[in-house]
Amino acid sequence: MLDLNKKLEFVTRQIREAEMQFGRVANSVELLLVSKAQPLEKIQAAYDAGQRKFGENYLQEALPKIEALEKLAIEWHFIGRLQSNKTTEIAEHFAWVHSVASLKIAQRLNAARPYHLPPLNICLQVNISHEASKAGVKEAELFDLAAAIQPLKQLKLRGLMCVPENLVDFDSQFAAFKCVADLQQALIKQGFELDTLSMGMSQDFPAAIKAGSTLVRIGTAVFGPR
Repeated sequence: MLDLNKKLEFVTRQIREAEMQFGRVANSVELLLVSKAQPLEKIQAAYDAGQRKFGENYLQEALPKIEALEKLAIEWHFIGRLQSNKTTEIAEHFAWVHSVASLKIAQRLNAARPYHLPPLNICLQVNISHEASKAGVKEAELFDLAAAIQPLKQLKLRGLMCVPENLVDFDSQFAAFKCVADLQQALIKQGFELDTLSMGMSQDFPAAIKAGSTLVRIGTAVFGPR
């Protein structure tokens, strides 16, 4: 696991260097380590190296991991596509959900969130590249959705998330992320108390940090190819 530790250190250093390069406050960007398809041993190794936030895409894969590692102080984030029949278990086992894109899903999460737990932190997923294959709310519908979710007491709306199309050049990556950051600022101006921009993955996180990301979702750069 020495190689994993070195990769985790390298990615963390890259994040800090991007903060400095783009004039961000030091340590203002957090790493969410995407542990999809990774064995328990690698998650444990990353935890032992100091990582606490882990993201999972598939509920049925995540639940055994959450149970096996329940004694660890892991903050579990659900970052995959949400299905109505999975909302109860997601609301019960995760601290964050990044991929909310409809009022129906939000209402189901709210109803299922146990009252002995803190409100479930959520981000609204924006389909910024307008790809039919990807989930996410359209920009024109975002403000109404945020307003409808705000009164749900068992949810806490924290910000926005996006998965732009796979762009190779930095400027195009930045432009997509900047659109989402601007939407977040517009929501803040309307009175929403938002503090999270879940943007950027292994191939594009420097551009996301320049645009204002507060949390980058990285797996391959640390764990290697799945």
